[in-house]
Amino acid sequence: MNSSQQREVEPPRARGTDRSLARRAELISIGRKLFADTSYDTLSMDDIARQAHVAKGLIYYYFKSKRGYYLAIVEDSVADLITAASSGLQLPSVERVHRTMDCYLRYAEDNQAAYRTIVSGGVGFDTQVHAIRDGVREAIVATIAEGAYGSSDITPVVRMGLFGWVCAVEGATLDWIDRPDLSRDTLRELLVKMLGGALRAIEEIEPAYVAPGPARRDG
Repeated sequence: MNSSQQREVEPPRARGTDRSLARRAELISIGRKLFADTSYDTLSMDDIARQAHVAKGLIYYYFKSKRGYYLAIVEDSVADLITAASSGLQLPSVERVHRTMDCYLRYAEDNQAAYRTIVSGGVGFDTQVHAIRDGVREAIVATIAEGAYGSSDITPVVRMGLFGWVCAVEGATLDWIDRPDLSRDTLRELLVKMLGGALRAIEEIEPAYVAPGPARRDG
């Protein structure tokens, strides 16, 4: 096959792909601001287009529907949450846990509508939002396991103990953003101490998983 034939069978490069991706990312960024403290049902597509200063058809072009747009926004903001919460692996375990919880609470505080959607499961029984929520939970469990035990490869008992703590964190955080009687620092410290209790309970049932020193009452 000569060079001209090779050129003929090579797939053409997509024109405008980078620009399209940038435009899509821009719309998601705008949407994150619009939905930060506004529920899904409150904003119509006309409202969104008007506040974003774009044609409604452009949103449909990139996201197909209002729900598709909202899911893209939720997925993007959750990706930021997971990245922030999972960072700092080089830090000592205590600092890592505090950093994880601080990032988590800051996200909930700054993205209240999106946080409520993720934790409560979205509009009705939304399997896609449930999947996003489950991904966040598993990411937090893995982060805490890495910090406490040096590995995210854990037994069902350990996973359930950490998973139960994560669900408690969700409930406390939902209540806090509705009734912010506590400072973020106070709530963070309370949740970290609750984690210590969960780690000690895990050790009682699975002695191979020793609670880290800071979580021990004699530590």
